[in-house]
Amino acid sequence: MHELSIVLNVLEIAEEKAKELHAKTIHEIEMDIGALSGVDYEALEFAMEHAPKNEILKNTKLLINKIPAKARCNSCQTEFEINDFYTPCPTCHQFYHDIIQGKELKVKSIKVD
Repeated sequence: MHELSIVLNVLEIAEEKAKELHAKTIHEIEMDIGALSGVDYEALEFAMEHAPKNEILKNTKLLINKIPAKARCNSCQTEFEINDFYTPCPTCHQFYHDIIQGKELKVKSIKVD
């Protein structure tokens, strides 16, 4: 389960930023996670609940923005939502496209006091 290592890295990033800001509490960590990122949302939430946390992270909530996957066809330039890497273009039915959204995995914001 690589979600635990993701959570541990995110908590480390948040704690470092909180120390820079001399914060005493981290209330919320907001993340953008794409549908094609390879991250299981439920496993990530489970890992967050059960990850070891020090006092500054004790009551931290994880907010996940689920980013849908989109592609742009290389043949006709149509933009369309996809469920996997092998979805054909709905206009010209070609499989040659670029993923333009949906592979994100980033910390968007951290709320601290």
